[in-house]
Amino acid sequence: MWVEAGQAHLYYEYYDEAPSRDTLVFLHGVGGNHASWFHQVAHWRSRYRLLIADARGFGRSTDPGRLGRDRFVEDLETILDHAGVERAVLVAQSMGGGTAVTFTCRYPERVRGLVLVDTLFGFELPAAQAQRMQALSDHNALRSQIERVLGRTFIEKHPDQVALYSAIASFNITNVRTLSGHQQQHSPAALAATGVPILLVAGDEDVLFPAREIALLHEQIAGSGFHCFSGVGHSPYFEAPDRFNRLLDDWWRNEGVLS
Repeated sequence: MWVEAGQAHLYYEYYDEAPSRDTLVFLHGVGGNHASWFHQVAHWRSRYRLLIADARGFGRSTDPGRLGRDRFVEDLETILDHAGVERAVLVAQSMGGGTAVTFTCRYPERVRGLVLVDTLFGFELPAAQAQRMQALSDHNALRSQIERVLGRTFIEKHPDQVALYSAIASFNITNVRTLSGHQQQHSPAALAATGVPILLVAGDEDVLFPAREIALLHEQIAGSGFHCFSGVGHSPYFEAPDRFNRLLDDWWRNEGVLS
């Protein structure tokens, strides 16, 4: 489906055949787009309604004005309104996390639960942690895209899936070096104050956002949950989909987020 947002055309897919009106919204990272979530579509489309959007400049969404991250939150609101989704669980990885954090802080009444996957985007970090992350970002700039977004175990064991990941990413107009705009930052306390149930997910082979740094963020968000996957890098939804999907099933059932 398509919706206009200024000069941009935003693309999203909405699977609404499930009898439940509970909706899951998936927000991808820089190396992804709507196609990245195919494991999650197969797992949940018969139980919940699913909305999977391409951020502007990614997948099939356009961004002629190169506004990028400056409009991600407004774009999400536009898409939800167009689809008629009043309230949803947000599942956001990496770049998508920054969008989800700001949207939740701005519109907590529209968010039933928030799953942040391998991301620190959208947060005001303590000075020491921010310095560590900047140094790590500078170091990772020398890595290839695949080395950044997939764990070493997955790269060694699943060369066919590595090729698929690269193929999906190739459909994006925007990449990590051409991404424009800025995302707002919020204190962990501000996110906790929304009262929205929050789960932080990490992979122990993630070179972009190490699990220890995400664990520190978890400690700053009162009431949040935290889970670290072993043998997984920056993209657990893709690298270990069965474990990822089971974790989310257990979490929103235990937290009463979804039935």
